[in-house]
Amino acid sequence: MEHEEISDGQARSGVATYVVEAVVAVVLLVIGLVVVFEARKLGAGWTTDGPGSGYFPFFIGVIITISGAGILYQSLLGKKRNTEVFVDSVQLKRVLSVLLPATVYVLAITFVGLYVASAVYIALFMILLGKYSWVKSVIAALAVNTVFFCMFEVWFKVPLFKGALDPLRFLGY
Repeated sequence: MEHEEISDGQARSGVATYVVEAVVAVVLLVIGLVVVFEARKLGAGWTTDGPGSGYFPFFIGVIITISGAGILYQSLLGKKRNTEVFVDSVQLKRVLSVLLPATVYVLAITFVGLYVASAVYIALFMILLGKYSWVKSVIAALAVNTVFFCMFEVWFKVPLFKGALDPLRFLGY
């Protein structure tokens, strides 16, 4: 944790930028190595009729791995290591207030489908983060999803995912 002064004289504490860069570099290294090893299983060589199915993924994995190693070197051993605060607790709380509900939303789509999960997501965001009344929020959420339902299911005849529980089956779509 590094400290940095902000305008009112308080020390700003949080995670240093080079730490975040190092974590991202390690993630890139892991992804690159997984791609390389899986591409080798597919056949990364040249066959009699051209490149094997893992040929191009292999080299993409090599590029990702080299990039991750370069970022890791720069973040930990580079001459211009960035020790400024990347994110403080207030900023992290704001990001998580959007990220965690979005994660729950994506998981909810699996069970109740896109329309129901989207209606609940819009309504809760309007109520909790937008500070709108629950009546306005529910009306807006239902209106938006009704328009999307009519547009995709009725007019374009493109069915969207209804979820494992399919709570909208009574509509006949």
